[in-house]
Amino acid sequence: MTSLPIYTEEHELFRRMIRDFVATEITPYVNEWDEAAAFPRELYRKAGAVGLFGIGFDAEYGGLGTHDPVLFCILAEELARCGGGGVPAGLFSNYIGAPPIQAAGSEKVKTEILPGMLSGDLVCALGITEPGAGSDVANLTTTATHDGDDYIVNGSKTFITSGMRADYVTTAVRTGGAGASGVSLLVVPTKTPGFSATPLTKMGWWASDTATLYYDDCRVPASYLLGGENAGFQVIMENFNYERLFMIAGMVGAARVCFDEALEWAQGRRTFGARLADHQVIRHKLVEMDRTINATRAWMEKLAWQVSQGDRPVAELAECKVQASLSLEFCAREAAQILGGASYMRGNPVERIYREVRVNAIGGGSEEIMRDLAARQLGI
Repeated sequence: MTSLPIYTEEHELFRRMIRDFVATEITPYVNEWDEAAAFPRELYRKAGAVGLFGIGFDAEYGGLGTHDPVLFCILAEELARCGGGGVPAGLFSNYIGAPPIQAAGSEKVKTEILPGMLSGDLVCALGITEPGAGSDVANLTTTATHDGDDYIVNGSKTFITSGMRADYVTTAVRTGGAGASGVSLLVVPTKTPGFSATPLTKMGWWASDTATLYYDDCRVPASYLLGGENAGFQVIMENFNYERLFMIAGMVGAARVCFDEALEWAQGRRTFGARLADHQVIRHKLVEMDRTINATRAWMEKLAWQVSQGDRPVAELAECKVQASLSLEFCAREAAQILGGASYMRGNPVERIYREVRVNAIGGGSEEIMRDLAARQLGI
């Protein structure tokens, strides 16, 4: 198949490398890790050794020295081939926790954190969502009060990916008045006295640890502030754009897994004297799945190219995230219908991915919030 012009030889080599890594190091163990609700810490180091954490990070810290969004999409799409279980979400929480450090951290903070994160020796998480403020970032209530050379942090965060494993949490805090203009970003080492975390159990993504975080008079050096005081909101919004692109690509990849599983089953399963795929209703289901995936993927590729050219298509990213979550939901449902009872048994990718539809439709900005964001961007 001929590649689009946005893909270079470097992109294709990167894709093959990730595909081999996923096939060797992740896919054979996904069901086991899913049932165990954890994956080995060593997997971070294996991913770091082949450069999977390096996109968007400077070479001087061990990164790839490029912020290529096309590479970003390839990474997410290929990781999804493992068939769910939450491993990509947990393994790559570094990509939501560490980019603000690269973008706005001091040289001291970058030197302390980024090399270890890029090698897989350190884990970063992003602490934004609160029990009383989910997508409403501008109204978060966790506070950081300046006290000499430190900030004293009080509050809590919830639904935090890698919250139990993280060595550092890039935390959104209120340092000023009400609204977006009073929000800052502060890196909090999880060994800080007063910091604690409790695990949460979930519908899906079992292998990805999720936690509620508590900050009780956590004294954090002011040097861990990212950017200027009260200047964190814009950094958060920029970070969301890349997180959403990553999620879109992951959903496209997961939807393709559903299609592949359904196609293989339909071609091998015989009912009423014929292959399941010989029945028109099944053929049409498969075609509709393929059509939906291709349309969503084409939009994703367009957006990745636009971002690579320096554009900020905020409305389209929001709309495409909705498109991707609806596409994944459709494909997971149709695959489950084609597999029948087999799709309801634990241990197959369709069952895992079906459980994970909702988190994709909610995390990174719910479908409703995405529609409203797009409407505001369009001046509606």
